Amino acid sequence: MSILPEDPLGNGGIAIFAEDLRAGRTTAKKVTSVYLERIERLEPKLQAFQYIAADQAISAAEAVDKLLLSGTDLGPLMGVPIGIKDIYAVDGMPTTNGSLYDASDITGVEGRFVAALKQAGCIVLGKTKTVEFALGATGVNEARGTPWNPWDLSTHRIPGGSSSGSGVATAAGMCAFAMGSDTGGSVRIPACLNGIFGHKTSVGLLPTDGVFPLSPTLDTLGPLTKNAADAAIIHAIMTGEDIPAPAPLSGLRLGRPNSFFFEDIDADVLSCMEAAISSLRDAGVKIVEVDIPDPNERDWIFPAIAPPEFLAAIGEKGFHQAFPKMDPVTGLRAKKGLEISGLEHAAAVIRHNQLAALADDALQGLDGWISPTCPFTAMPVADLAESQVALKSFQASRNTQPGNIFKLCAITTPIHQFGSPLPVGLQVMCPLGLDSRALSIGLALEAHFGNPVRPDLSSL
Repeated sequence: MSILPEDPLGNGGIAIFAEDLRAGRTTAKKVTSVYLERIERLEPKLQAFQYIAADQAISAAEAVDKLLLSGTDLGPLMGVPIGIKDIYAVDGMPTTNGSLYDASDITGVEGRFVAALKQAGCIVLGKTKTVEFALGATGVNEARGTPWNPWDLSTHRIPGGSSSGSGVATAAGMCAFAMGSDTGGSVRIPACLNGIFGHKTSVGLLPTDGVFPLSPTLDTLGPLTKNAADAAIIHAIMTGEDIPAPAPLSGLRLGRPNSFFFEDIDADVLSCMEAAISSLRDAGVKIVEVDIPDPNERDWIFPAIAPPEFLAAIGEKGFHQAFPKMDPVTGLRAKKGLEISGLEHAAAVIRHNQLAALADDALQGLDGWISPTCPFTAMPVADLAESQVALKSFQASRNTQPGNIFKLCAITTPIHQFGSPLPVGLQVMCPLGLDSRALSIGLALEAHFGNPVRPDLSSL
């Protein structure tokens, strides 16, 4: 067996690749070809992609190289090969939404965000797998298959969801970064469980047309990246803002919620989290115990918002046609939306907005809140019976879903270097619209904690 080629952006990231591309040390076609080779080698085991667009990717890379030779520079993302979650429409590629039921007409045609990525010079390698209709946090998909978490090649562990394939593909070096979506934690959970960086953007920051509308009230888009620096570049290019700089650690004020977020946490996760917090204190970060709005309100708000909005998108007739083909757990979760009245949905949206205002007040005087991203590390898929999948989805999103309910932006960064054999994530939540601040904090934490180890895939 030949040696697996190195991840072209695995060390230097987007910034170093951009320098090498412009200096003539590499080309978009060469790097794209390496990623396609890695996909060919790793995909039979990891199953991260729903659709691989090799010919399209090579053609796009050749076009980028010609543009650069002609003197046209599209910016830092020019020539960067990426994966896109299979709830996004991409011209020339099928959209399954992770389901055996065809709802591609609801997803629609390629939207403004994907078009902007292409205009910035990104090369789309293909569509990454997703939990069915993005409704689930473990990453398990009985309909289209569950990607294999690359951190354990002997045991099939959950990849996290719903952006399961995006997490696996990025962590395994099958793309430079991958796009996901986050309605209750679907960027942050797979980023956490695969040991990479994730950015849940503020609601409304990025356009969601051309993306399956699970819940227009809560849906956000976001990248899963190898590091904070890549996420900062993506944010700047896609919003027109300056690239965030690392925040000074000395004097940074981070709130540690007094309740909920640190409860019912697995020992490895809690140990890494406490070690990370202690390290931050030593670096001059002020960790402040804070009271926050009750995150347990997610128990009634999320089910009263997301499932009914999903049903509104697919239609009651469409849902009854889809239900026999759906993953049983996803189908039953969605079906509960039929029990929600219009008044209950309206009440949940009103309370959602009230809690967002309360959370904003509670964040005054702080740079953000910190918590474990996920309460546990990636468990074996075999441990999840059907009834347990729904329960674990609820538990997996216990620390992320409040960020959506409170209308916060957030990042997750790896901290398993503090002693866990499987990835652990630290979450930072910041007020709505302050994504640059969240990324600045993420950059500072990453620089302070050091680079975590990556999964060893040399045997594949």
